[in-house]
Amino acid sequence: MKVDWQPGTMIYPLPAVLVSCGDAQRSNLITVAWTGTICTNPAMCYISVRPERFSHELIRSNMEFTINLTTESIARATDWCGVRSGRDFDKWAETGLTPEPGVKVSCPSVKESPLSIECRVREIVPLGSHDMFIAEVLNVRADSSLIDPDTGAFDLAAARLISYSHGGYYACGEKLGHFGFSVRKKKK
Repeated sequence: MKVDWQPGTMIYPLPAVLVSCGDAQRSNLITVAWTGTICTNPAMCYISVRPERFSHELIRSNMEFTINLTTESIARATDWCGVRSGRDFDKWAETGLTPEPGVKVSCPSVKESPLSIECRVREIVPLGSHDMFIAEVLNVRADSSLIDPDTGAFDLAAARLISYSHGGYYACGEKLGHFGFSVRKKKK
């Protein structure tokens, strides 16, 4: 039997990402779980950020950000960047994460992230508690150690990504199948 709850944000799990923003003179990291893909061609994604957050003003002024996927090894830093403000702390120094210059954007990426997605904001949509930054993907930077040299396939499972679910961080579990496995014909 199911029970009814008040309307709320219960679509879990979500990726727990570190969003880097700003520029070479002033940058910041913010932990975001309200993020996702919204279009394939052109490649587009979004993040939603509260207007009172320090990173909001950096993203709005530069109209760029980088989404950095997070792993078990940087889970503590990921959480820390979500509960402390860049107004009060240098999050790079406090967490020990390493900024790398952007390729197509002025904001840095996180060296320790296995995948960094450089984005340019196309539109800002005020929604209530959060503003949604809709962005075009300009560049994707992948850790070369996770790319199979023979096939060129990117092994994100080997990165040990984390997700966020209803107040907790979780390691990604075992693979249950691949896209289309439910309809693929069995080999004879």
